[in-house]
Amino acid sequence: MEQPAIADYGFLSDCRSGALVSRDGSVDWWCPARFDGTAVFARLLGPRAGHYRLGPVGAGRPGHRVERAYLPDTLVLRTVHHTPEGSVAVTDALAAGDGVRGHDLGLNSPAVLLREVKGLSGRVRMALDFTPRPEHGLLIPYLRQQADGEVLATAGPATLVLRAGDLPLRVGHDSVREEFEVSAGQIITFDLAYASAYGDPPVRLDASAALQETAWAWESFRETHQYPGRYPDLVRPSATVLTGLTYGRSGAVAAALTTSLPELVGGERNYDYRYSWLRDFAMTMRALWVAACPHETSRLFEWVSRSIGRIGDDPVPVLFGLEGERDLSEHTCPHLSGFAGTGPVRIGNDAWRQRQLDVPGEILSAVWRLRDYLGGTFDHELRDMVLGLTEQVVNSWRLPDQGMWETRDEERHYVSSKVLCWVAMDSAVRLADRLGERADPRRWAAVRDEIRATVLREAWNDEIGAFTGAFGSSELDASALFLPVVHFLSPNNPRMRSTIEAVQRELGTSDGLIRRWSTDPAGFVLCSYWMVECLAMAGDTRRAEELFTRVSGHANDLGLFSEQIDLASGAHLGNTPQALSHIGLINAAWRLTDPVGL
Repeated sequence: MEQPAIADYGFLSDCRSGALVSRDGSVDWWCPARFDGTAVFARLLGPRAGHYRLGPVGAGRPGHRVERAYLPDTLVLRTVHHTPEGSVAVTDALAAGDGVRGHDLGLNSPAVLLREVKGLSGRVRMALDFTPRPEHGLLIPYLRQQADGEVLATAGPATLVLRAGDLPLRVGHDSVREEFEVSAGQIITFDLAYASAYGDPPVRLDASAALQETAWAWESFRETHQYPGRYPDLVRPSATVLTGLTYGRSGAVAAALTTSLPELVGGERNYDYRYSWLRDFAMTMRALWVAACPHETSRLFEWVSRSIGRIGDDPVPVLFGLEGERDLSEHTCPHLSGFAGTGPVRIGNDAWRQRQLDVPGEILSAVWRLRDYLGGTFDHELRDMVLGLTEQVVNSWRLPDQGMWETRDEERHYVSSKVLCWVAMDSAVRLADRLGERADPRRWAAVRDEIRATVLREAWNDEIGAFTGAFGSSELDASALFLPVVHFLSPNNPRMRSTIEAVQRELGTSDGLIRRWSTDPAGFVLCSYWMVECLAMAGDTRRAEELFTRVSGHANDLGLFSEQIDLASGAHLGNTPQALSHIGLINAAWRLTDPVGL
């Protein structure tokens, strides 16, 4: 089988786990226990690592055409296959649970994958191929035919039960392969339920009713907040994707659904993004506030506060597990060849060990944003967190770190990290009246001003006429676009204006994408939207609007973004769907709505 492109996949979510389903109907990724758990289908990363296909026989032959779309304001996916013999619709979803509405999404998801086949015209021959491989493909389960026609698959820690309505299923040695015909008006439902091998048995659902309940659950969630800004046809789907990446039990937002999808096919930057990054915290809060719901913003903040715990001498990690786990030690999976043969496949992410000085700035700026909801005087735990993070910046801002791109070579004095240290101190000064007698705004302001002066002196390169990525560097870095976004400098400051033009000239492409650095072979979606924000803040609305439209045009047919876009082919690269890309879209759209309001 030819490997589907990253952009060929659609995203399903129950706010506990997520699945990827290809255009031809193959579920090639599902970690049913939770987003950062182990996969029962992982063909995305290895051809023998498990899949579950439901689609026409001979898909891809001449005369076969596919149309697909989400039901409005949901992650319920409807794929229509037009074949020479007729047309059939396959509707896919991860069940939300009976009666779930609004903010209850993900709290008690039943871990059931729903699929419905409906004949639209003619008579179409369909193929079912159920080949589960738990533990990221390490295990081959025993398959047993039950008396009621269900198929039970067990191996290691996983139990799966496949039900197919009235369709008889024949069990093979290690898979279920079946062909059947569907006529116009005929409906056949399938449900695949997961459970821990030593917990409660898999849930039984009425698949048709569960599909409708799931659609209603998503629609009711979107009704909790009406986005008032420009480009609602793009913002609302991106907000739904962000909700789909939110782990309902804690409120944490996963950076992406997947691990190890490469930033460059044949490269080595293949990382596990199924965790929640504090580096992205303030940007995520902005996007949730604008396009999702204040309730979700507050839950995310509460999760961060709890995950950090008491502030000590050690720096706060840049990422945590979705229930606040700190140790995310990384290992590789030699049995998996990787997407398009690009390994290694990694589980865990050793970036949690890195020193990244930008983390306190992300958190403290979020505290400032939420100040009116946190009270005129903070409770002792919140005060301790703010004071502890502030003092960490006072003591550490002069140190080098790994930077926002999480390089795995030597530490440097990255400009974006220093600027976020400035953000931290500026936020602390403005929050001082809520922090009690231990606040020291005069000393903090002096540190803030010293950081600013150091950045303006050390980050500027006269030769290239721009702020660079690190002190003493001559290399342009798109992270410099972050300076106006966090209000360190006005985009109309002469040096900042020169930097914006240099980044657009040297790192930009003809279709508007912005690379992170000159050797980067792909456009980075978030940086491209940062450029939109900079232009909008500078008052160059026409260029900002044109760029926003061009960048947004790189989404796939379902409005999904991965992390990067290949400059030669336009293919999606990196983990998908990528929260930061959709966050960038939402924040850029709101910046075009209100240039000074974020």
